[in-house]
Amino acid sequence: MNRHDAEKATTRLLDVMDKLRAECPWDREQTFDSLRNNTIEETYELADAITDKNMEGIKEELGDLLLHIVFYSKLADEQNAFDYTDVANAVCDKLIYRHPHVYGDIHADTPEAVKQNWEALKLRKKNRKSGTLGGVPVSLPSMVKAFRIGEKAAATGFDWEQKEDVWAKVKEELMEVDAELRAEDKEHLTDEMGDLFFALVNACRLYGIDPEAALERTNKKFIRRFNHLEKRAEEKGVSLHDMTLSEMDSYWNEAKELENK
Repeated sequence: MNRHDAEKATTRLLDVMDKLRAECPWDREQTFDSLRNNTIEETYELADAITDKNMEGIKEELGDLLLHIVFYSKLADEQNAFDYTDVANAVCDKLIYRHPHVYGDIHADTPEAVKQNWEALKLRKKNRKSGTLGGVPVSLPSMVKAFRIGEKAAATGFDWEQKEDVWAKVKEELMEVDAELRAEDKEHLTDEMGDLFFALVNACRLYGIDPEAALERTNKKFIRRFNHLEKRAEEKGVSLHDMTLSEMDSYWNEAKELENK
């Protein structure tokens, strides 16, 4: 990366934001609240591009997110709260503080040691009043939130001694789900389903698997196979509603075999 070009591009973006805020009717009326949902949407679009390994899409979505950072900074500057420079300096200060193994005399030789040190520093600096889990954003999707809760709790030492031990918890929760199914108590079943999901998310964490990415891979796999099923039904001139489950299973298995070739 050419640092001079990067500085020029940043200055250009800030200039464009100033002009849009001054002259564009839509940009002039935006607020923190009005931009919030758009920012969330842009984040998911970036996540999709990353999942698809679409480098052109990643570049575009990163630009959209960068625009939002500049936009929020502009809004705050107008309120004399902070500006883009404050945002950039704040994250630099945070990174230096949380990397004492790089900028100080602390030793951390593994990614796990770095992560534990990072969480300890975050707790000491930011969450003294709210506790270890206070820094987990309320608005996070539930699966991502469960993963972060597990990470933060584990950083304090509250975790299974051996990662294999988590499967006993998964089996325990599965048995409790089974019990509530037989009891036909939907309220308690909802609780136990949640506990089962939480245990599985922790299993993913312990085995280094991103549960969100794993589920999305399964979603896409299901869509591919179901699309094949619909296509084969269309070729035969029949509706899925008119097919037997056995017939649908045969096309489903056909789709699986095609994927393995």
